Amino acid sequence: MPYSFLILLILVANTLQAQTAPLRLAVVGLVHGHVDGFFQHNLHRSDIAIVAIYDPSQSLFNRYSKKFGLDPRLYYSNLDDLLQKAHPQAVLVYTSTYDHRAVVETCARHGVHVMMEKPLAVSYDDALTIAQVAQRGHIHVLVNYETTWYRSNHAAYELVQDGTLGDIRKIVVHDGHRGPKEIGVQPEFLSWLTDPQLNGAGALFDFGCYGADLSTWLMNGQAPESVTAVTNTSKPDIYPKVDDEAVIVLKYPKAVAIIQASWNWPFDRKDMEVYGQKGYVITVSPGSPAGAASAPAGVRGDVRVRRPNEREEQLNAKDVPAPYNDPLTEFRAVILDGAQPDGMSSLATNLIVTEILDAARTSAETGKTRPLLLKK
Repeated sequence: MPYSFLILLILVANTLQAQTAPLRLAVVGLVHGHVDGFFQHNLHRSDIAIVAIYDPSQSLFNRYSKKFGLDPRLYYSNLDDLLQKAHPQAVLVYTSTYDHRAVVETCARHGVHVMMEKPLAVSYDDALTIAQVAQRGHIHVLVNYETTWYRSNHAAYELVQDGTLGDIRKIVVHDGHRGPKEIGVQPEFLSWLTDPQLNGAGALFDFGCYGADLSTWLMNGQAPESVTAVTNTSKPDIYPKVDDEAVIVLKYPKAVAIIQASWNWPFDRKDMEVYGQKGYVITVSPGSPAGAASAPAGVRGDVRVRRPNEREEQLNAKDVPAPYNDPLTEFRAVILDGAQPDGMSSLATNLIVTEILDAARTSAETGKTRPLLLKK
């Protein structure tokens, strides 16, 4: 056998092994309630291997270890120590939003890719720093939104892209639930969700980010010209430090997006309406249990559509093709196969999302409309 052919076989074998080997993941932080759903649904997947878990609180790790049978040897109390000894290829971040910047800075020094729970950051300054260190460290940074995996949202996007609805004129997004305390989130989760420094705000950041992300995606990465927001605290006895109600208005040259983020809905909801020049699409939201951000993909498949000169009809959206049908499948494909991040997950989109949220917070505080710097 020629030597060159042998080398080629070895290279092909190594490539195939890399494609089938599980992605080495570390879990960073245990204070975000969605980590419970992650452990519940993903512990026994063959395409990932959890090699380490970091949190400053060993008692919190012990609680999850007991619940899910986690190996005590997975635990680290220092993130640098974990990255040096466990050698993960990537981390999933379940810290407070405030801690996202520090986690990315640390991971970038070690060349380890990052996917965090939404939103990207508590401020636009933090978001810019994240982007800068990610570029220097040659790492991917993705943001996981539950709504990224809804078949209904992808169906709405396709109707916009293929021109069925005409140019977008109005987007209305509804997100939220009865309130984090009311639905019984974990105490460590509630603690930082209701801290304006650690969360960025209240419902404004917790649920406003979904609408900002969807609007930016539907508008093909275009930033709005301006942001106007109104917030309220309807339950000051429960949420004395943060808002529990927010309305954000994004002004585009020929469109407007209205984002309704609330901890005061009578039921869970994540749905939207997209109106074009010629028709509309409305995604149908039946509500979801707490922690569903890490639930299996494929839910939320119904859309109501009205095309020109037709009656409204309800359709079941087609499945989203892999690897964009599941957060871990996408993350693995981006790192190992060179796939491009979904528009909703990408760092570029979430820089715009964070500036929108930052501007919305200032607008609500000052009562003034805020122009944006990131116009395209």
